[in-house]
Amino acid sequence: MPDRPEIVCICGSTRFVDEMRAANRDLTFAGVIVVAPGEADELITDKQKKALDALHLRKIDLADRVLVVNPGGYIGESTSREIDYARAIGKPISFTDPAPAAK
Repeated sequence: MPDRPEIVCICGSTRFVDEMRAANRDLTFAGVIVVAPGEADELITDKQKKALDALHLRKIDLADRVLVVNPGGYIGESTSREIDYARAIGKPISFTDPAPAAK
């Protein structure tokens, strides 16, 4: 194991919370430090969503790479922004599923 474990930031739609939890578990057992989206048990306000979105970009800053959890190739608006941000700062990005073919 290296001196410092790899840090991976998980990105994805909140509709895939179970899949993100599974990815978190698998990466953690593989010796990876995982940073993931925050979770809420109730609806959040627009102000809270904006704050969480900004916080998640800082998590991307901390990470060595980004893993996008995208079952069926789905990538929503927020995740798309996170991917664009990660690319802009040079973070490697991988996906759990291939993106759907352009129509």
